Amino acid sequence: MWVNKRTGGLLMRGAALSVLSAAVVVAGCVFDDDDKKQGVADVVFKNGYVYTVDDADSVAQAVAVKDGVIRYVGTDEEASDWVGDNTQVIDLDGRMLMPGFVDAHLHSLDGGRAALLCDLAYAPLSVSEFLGALQSCLDATSDKEPSTWLEVVNWDKYDIADDISLNDLDALTTERPIAITSSDFHTVLANSAALAAAGITAATPDPAGGSFGHFGNGEPNGFCEDAAGFILKAAIPADTDADRLQQARIALANFAEQGVTTFMDAAATEPTLTAFRTLKNSGELTARGFFAMYLDTETASEQPTEVMAAIAAKKAENDGKTVAPGLNVNLAKVFMDGVVNAPTDTGAMLYPYYENQGTEAEPDWQLSDNSGALYYEHTVLTPLLLAAADAGVDVHMHATGERGVEVSLDAIEDVREQRPDADFRPAIAHDETVAEADYARFAALNTTATFSFQWAVAAPYSTGETEHHLGADRFARMEPFGSLHNNGARVAYGSDWPIDPYDIFLALKAAVTRSGDPQNPNSPAYGAPEYEGPINADPALSRADTLRAITMNSAYQLRMDDVVGSLETGKYADMIVLDKNFMTVAADELARNSVVLTMVAGNIIKDDIGLTGSVTNASVAGAALPVVKKGLNRLVVHAGGDGHGHRLP
Repeated sequence: MWVNKRTGGLLMRGAALSVLSAAVVVAGCVFDDDDKKQGVADVVFKNGYVYTVDDADSVAQAVAVKDGVIRYVGTDEEASDWVGDNTQVIDLDGRMLMPGFVDAHLHSLDGGRAALLCDLAYAPLSVSEFLGALQSCLDATSDKEPSTWLEVVNWDKYDIADDISLNDLDALTTERPIAITSSDFHTVLANSAALAAAGITAATPDPAGGSFGHFGNGEPNGFCEDAAGFILKAAIPADTDADRLQQARIALANFAEQGVTTFMDAAATEPTLTAFRTLKNSGELTARGFFAMYLDTETASEQPTEVMAAIAAKKAENDGKTVAPGLNVNLAKVFMDGVVNAPTDTGAMLYPYYENQGTEAEPDWQLSDNSGALYYEHTVLTPLLLAAADAGVDVHMHATGERGVEVSLDAIEDVREQRPDADFRPAIAHDETVAEADYARFAALNTTATFSFQWAVAAPYSTGETEHHLGADRFARMEPFGSLHNNGARVAYGSDWPIDPYDIFLALKAAVTRSGDPQNPNSPAYGAPEYEGPINADPALSRADTLRAITMNSAYQLRMDDVVGSLETGKYADMIVLDKNFMTVAADELARNSVVLTMVAGNIIKDDIGLTGSVTNASVAGAALPVVKKGLNRLVVHAGGDGHGHRLP
């Protein structure tokens, strides 16, 4: 027998077997019970805690796989009928087997690329430490003088952004252009050599969807926000195809390590597609790839029909749903605003941010004249979304501020009213601040809310100045995934890697407890007791709803919920085995878990503990590729690989 986790009832063996009584058609193949009697399974997992994420959150003991497809889910006894002479039987020894993670918002090549650059590793640095780290990178690559760009990534800007400028960078011992990208990917700090190389002067106008920072005398101060950062980075020599292949391989290795079997790149470009298509053609693609194509704000505003038609054409060129991992282009990425964290304050708000009109010792927080930056007005956004719906393209919208979220929902409502029969699956990512009046609109408009759960913990970027700038009311509603879920919203998960260290279990703990882990080095609470709690009292998710967010709900966002996201007969065999049972482990240990086996389409691409009799590696090309593991939230400088190209957030 196996257990229905939602009802608590028991499903008898006969009921479990009834799902196999009819023939199942998957990817053009038909199979039925006769196959079972012949013992034709390629792989059978047995003696496990098989968490299915089906409609009832059922728990089984065993799974049988044939030709990359799940053929049976149920008891050990019945699964033995699927075992033949050539079947690989994996004894789980009670471990938890579940669907592979679906990461519905990340930046694949950026994540792979960061491992090859001057990496500040998200460390909170003082100004002197920050400048010292930059000089170390410069000294380690002195052969790149005088003209090769130094690119610096994973900069935790929040403690020092008000205290530095290009003047500090210009004082470093180098003639090289320097571009430093903040860990949120919305700010680039450049030195004078970089601005000159990009042709940026005091007279350079702000682009649509971004801004250049200035000193009081009007001269550039080196800060480039959002689209202004793209202009700056356009001057960097482009990555080569070989560079991007290396970055893509590093990304795939990290996906296997984290248990991610399906991913969505949230601001893809044609070179991103080319890199992964090359790996697919060479048999190296070890995760299902989805790509939300980056939209230039100005072009999308002026030519909505044309930009959506171009994405629809790419959709037709790629794989669709196949058992083997493929590439899918069926989404457009729309940036509605910037970020809500201080001191950037570019997330679009319904009323202004607060500013300190007193002193540091005696602060006086009053409303400022800054309500953030809205990159698409409602009247412009609606035609863009209508064009998407007409072209069969879904939209994935970045909105951190409550006005950005509201305008997004307003335009989606227009589409629902004007195209009531359209098969349209919009998602709004981040949703860091949402007006209470909009909580129920996500469900009413069938709009997925995609969150990075790890942002719901106390951290330098979410408390302190950010708390003051938002004000008590908005800060109390920050990261409202629990409130949206309780109002019926479909909540999905996207890591936003490499915005943070890639540590999915830390994020899942945050979903369940809204707190970090003082024993996990990737947590802001590691060695910092002041960050051990949640940022506010918004509700958490249950463990079951947390796992559904990173499996079935994310799969729905990508239109893959009929073939991945749960362990059910007829679905693709994308599965992971956990070291600890997520459903039963103590709450304070949720972030101290790991994936010990990863399977995609019936192929085992990672086996850390020899469950299959041999240890495999996700480095498909056989190279030693950097993999994000716990313990990287500290300063690690990678001096090599700088100077290779224009990246998008």
